[in-house]
Amino acid sequence: MKKIFHNNRLIAVAFLTMFFSGTTLGNDSNHINPSVPVALKFAGMIKNDPLFQLSIDGDQMQDEFTISITDCYGNNLFRENIRSNKFTKNFLLNSEELGDENIRFEICNRKTKRSIVYEISSNTRIVKETVTNRVN
Repeated sequence: MKKIFHNNRLIAVAFLTMFFSGTTLGNDSNHINPSVPVALKFAGMIKNDPLFQLSIDGDQMQDEFTISITDCYGNNLFRENIRSNKFTKNFLLNSEELGDENIRFEICNRKTKRSIVYEISSNTRIVKETVTNRVN
């Protein structure tokens, strides 16, 4: 009887240890590695070249970023280290030089070591529309 009681106490202690360590680790991991607050959007065309706008809305924990742009072969087209928690930057890509190749934007937070990657692909197609309107 004493041995069964001892095993139940051991199981209870093990259960409580797992329960409290699981909740503590979950809260710490969300605080240490929050997602990178980045938005990349297509802003329009300037003389047949696409314009993209990169916006970062960080905080004191997220104020050191590395922005790199690479082509599909891994060649670095642009790389910059920025130290600011909130900023917006525009990128105008030369469509004649790049052609229809994919471009990758990678924004890395240097403090938390988390990154976000955007891949841009472009397709060229010609659309011809015919519209019929009633005039009277």
